[in-house]
Amino acid sequence: MNKLFPDLEFGSKEYCVKEEEYLDWLFKNGILKESNQGNFYETAWIGPNDMNLAQRLIAGGPEHRKFLRQILVSVDITAPLYWWKEFDTYKIGTTANSTSTMHKLASTPITMECFETDDMDKSLLYNSGILAGDNISTPCNEARGFIINYCEQLRLYYLKTQEVRYWKELIRWLPEGWLQTRTITMNYENVRTICHQRNGHKLTEWASFIKWARTLPYAEELIFYKNCQ
Repeated sequence: MNKLFPDLEFGSKEYCVKEEEYLDWLFKNGILKESNQGNFYETAWIGPNDMNLAQRLIAGGPEHRKFLRQILVSVDITAPLYWWKEFDTYKIGTTANSTSTMHKLASTPITMECFETDDMDKSLLYNSGILAGDNISTPCNEARGFIINYCEQLRLYYLKTQEVRYWKELIRWLPEGWLQTRTITMNYENVRTICHQRNGHKLTEWASFIKWARTLPYAEELIFYKNCQ
């Protein structure tokens, strides 16, 4: 007697159709971990009854969906300082280990590639002589170059002299677009809260975070269930 579908004859057309549907569901809903040889050796699924319970708990509010706090996520995120300042408001349930700006800033050359420039508008202008009554417009891209070159000179002066005043000046004028990498450990409740609160935010980095969150296992069923769409 087959244990999978005891009411169907093993090998029959009905059995094969049911088995194919069953396997299709497993592959769509399972969390599969591959071995080095490419064979699946660890699997995990949330069955329909458990998913129904989980979603009812989620709909009941934070005091009922405590199980989300026990689904942990660890990820490396590279983002500009201005984004990290907003992310740092989510302190409860998150742990971060970062590459220290204070200690690593002087170790590599400061170039445009060190900053967030994905949606940089190169057409912007600024009036460098407005205080003197002049009407001379300069591309902002040139101004950005001045700032980055100034920071790089300060870095080189510090490496040559080891004088703290150069290092302090570098920290003082470092643009907020400086990219920093942190290893973040959080949980599904944190991710759910962040995606809900930052959906539609004017910082495009939050849209990238939400897009990544949707790739997590069971994201649509748990993180985004009755949440931001």
